[in-house]
Amino acid sequence: MMRQREQRIMTCTRLFRPHENLSDEVNRKLVQSEIEGGVRLQDLEPGSMLRMHTQNTCYEIVVLYGGSAYLSGHPLYCPQPVLVTITGSTWGGSMLKAHFIGRGMHLEFRHPGYPTPIVTSIIREIRECRGTALTG
Repeated sequence: MMRQREQRIMTCTRLFRPHENLSDEVNRKLVQSEIEGGVRLQDLEPGSMLRMHTQNTCYEIVVLYGGSAYLSGHPLYCPQPVLVTITGSTWGGSMLKAHFIGRGMHLEFRHPGYPTPIVTSIIREIRECRGTALTG
């Protein structure tokens, strides 16, 4: 008996469509964030582990849910894992790409010990660490 393989036709959809109410500069930055790459937190399973290298620090992130994560790696803010809320990434200004960790951007997170959000240096690399313990 011969089995036929099911084939699906994949269609290409636009990742980002410029919005008429946003400036050309903002639309360009949003497109650039898609090109540079990054990760949407909602696309990750709870328990996913990430290693993020910024210009100055190597962070380890264990994603939980709804932006909650254990973050470690910074000698002052999180030398040991601390439960934070990742709000998203910025280009260094007030505009936030929510629930996104983007290469070439700055991660913004809320730490329980500080009243204002903390913003990292520029993110250089983000990698998912599958099935490995995160250490140094």
